[in-house]
Amino acid sequence: MSLYIGREASKLWKRFCAEVTTEINLLAENWKYILGGLVFQYIHGLAARGVHYFHRPGPTLQDVGFFLLPELGQDKAYISETVFTFIFLSFVLWTFHPFIFKSKKIYTVLIWCRVLAFLVACQFLRIITFYSTQLPGPNYHCREGSKLARLPRPDSALEVLLINFPRGVLYGCGDLIFSSHMIFSLVFVRTYHKYGTRSFVKQFAWLTVIIQSLLIVASRKHYTVDVVVAWYTVNLVVFFIDKKLPELPDRSNGAAALFLPLTKDNKTKEENHKQLNGNSGDAADWRPRTQINGKIMEEGNVVHVEAAINGV
Repeated sequence: MSLYIGREASKLWKRFCAEVTTEINLLAENWKYILGGLVFQYIHGLAARGVHYFHRPGPTLQDVGFFLLPELGQDKAYISETVFTFIFLSFVLWTFHPFIFKSKKIYTVLIWCRVLAFLVACQFLRIITFYSTQLPGPNYHCREGSKLARLPRPDSALEVLLINFPRGVLYGCGDLIFSSHMIFSLVFVRTYHKYGTRSFVKQFAWLTVIIQSLLIVASRKHYTVDVVVAWYTVNLVVFFIDKKLPELPDRSNGAAALFLPLTKDNKTKEENHKQLNGNSGDAADWRPRTQINGKIMEEGNVVHVEAAINGV
């Protein structure tokens, strides 16, 4: 038993090291996209913090979702955050599964390049939207009488740049249309729906996002319009950007020639091996060949082969 565990642990370690090497090579080529996407996450947080200075609390607007869904209350507002955290962490862990599991379909660096592109496009539209019109926040800390509903004039630029993380993110007001939670959730679920392999997980993920949409409205963190706009905006943005981006290499069928070592003539070892066996790797060149007296018969045609024959 201990021998089996040791052997499997050794295989896992070798698999992990090989994956690390591959991902580091990919990161060296794509680090600008990753860094740009992460920097924009800060810019998005800074914009959400900035709009809070313009927020003016007022009466909660009439909302169909507020009428149909019972209010959870402040003591149960954590439920929607719990569901969002579950979606977020589940997706992050899935993107790193190639480091552990033998069966894999994605490259971690490439999938995050794609996800960050979706997020940046959606968040850019969101910033334009919530700065265009500031609605009175329906959340409890954004209502009349709350000390957090208005932010005092900042004493310095540093106070704004630090965005009071994480309190400033959790207790923001004014950044309503459209829901940031829905942006992350829909991008993550759509990405898994395309690149994931478990059909029941895909169905469960979509069901979870629907439940989260209802919980966001029931906890009064957003108006219904914030959630509805997120549903069609995020899906449309992801659909069109996905068409523009190059398709990711599929690893599930063992197609990893992208990272095979190259020889001096910029051909992979697999291509050279095929040429040594009498074909170039092209399906059109896989023709029967018969050698007769130093010549190769190829579909009835004789092709002369120059060879230095010593002593023959």
